[in-house]
Amino acid sequence: MTLKIYLSGEIHTDWREQIIDGADGLDVTFDSPVTDHDASDDCGVAILGAEPNKFWHDHKGAKLNAIRTRKGISDADIVVVRFGEKYKQWNAAFDAGYAAALGKSVIVLNPPEHQHALKEIHAAALAVAEEPRQVVEILRYVLTGALPG
Repeated sequence: MTLKIYLSGEIHTDWREQIIDGADGLDVTFDSPVTDHDASDDCGVAILGAEPNKFWHDHKGAKLNAIRTRKGISDADIVVVRFGEKYKQWNAAFDAGYAAALGKSVIVLNPPEHQHALKEIHAAALAVAEEPRQVVEILRYVLTGALPG
């Protein structure tokens, strides 16, 4: 059974690479949003034309990114949503809710200090992890039934 995993959320650390590397040998494929921050921010104006107002600049980019995100989440079996330490990932909250509304299995990944702030998001998730390796172990268990060790 091949699992399609969508890796959503924070783009400033290597958590995606840790999960992808850790899942080597498992029957999984990965997809994610564009993680080049500048490309993600500027895709709308680069493709559809410049905007003098920053609101419309961001609006165009958000809409184009939403096309990619919705497709990736819709195609996924499992959606992993990372909330990082440095920035507020409001888009990740949307992604978690959208995935849950579609009936997707959601794994939330965040540091323990965000426990209270994310309690409603955690309630929609099937698992809440603190480390990328825990996500890998969840994937391994789902695919093979094997426990860590």
